[in-house]
Amino acid sequence: MHGPAMSGWLLVALCGGTGAYCLVRMRSCSGEARAAAGGEALMGWGMAAMAVPAAVFAPPSWGWVVYAVVFGAAALRALWPARRGAHHLHHVVGSLAMVYMAVAMTSGAGHPGHAAAGIPLLTGGLLVYYAVYVLRSGVRLMPVPSPAGGAATVSWSARPELAPACRLAMGLAMLTMLLAL
Repeated sequence: MHGPAMSGWLLVALCGGTGAYCLVRMRSCSGEARAAAGGEALMGWGMAAMAVPAAVFAPPSWGWVVYAVVFGAAALRALWPARRGAHHLHHVVGSLAMVYMAVAMTSGAGHPGHAAAGIPLLTGGLLVYYAVYVLRSGVRLMPVPSPAGGAATVSWSARPELAPACRLAMGLAMLTMLLAL
């Protein structure tokens, strides 16, 4: 990732931690929720790998092709469940955004001092999409008063508010990565 090393390392930590949590969450889910958690883990770790500062590790040009192929396959896999819900459509958009960033990075790879540049209109559209997604996700995380009653003890990996918080964190990270593109 281009930009200050500190922001790159913060993104690595945020996305890597989010990916790890999503992997742990897979153990407490089944069916479609388990598959979604696996896709989110892949997205988190892929974003963490892409966010490593370029001054520390600049992957070879074929590395960006590997990113594009992996996330292209993830987008294709998410297309089938996307017909059932908007959340899966978000996985398709996220995977395709990762493909777009990987392709944009191939144009800047191997040229010292040459920053990657994408298509401004597409980058702008993705920025708007993720800005709306982050704002909408943040509003959904606001606490709602619950009726007085005893709550059952839930393990930390199955807490219902953590999955949306992870999606919000990954949305913010994607927004940041698109801005650094």
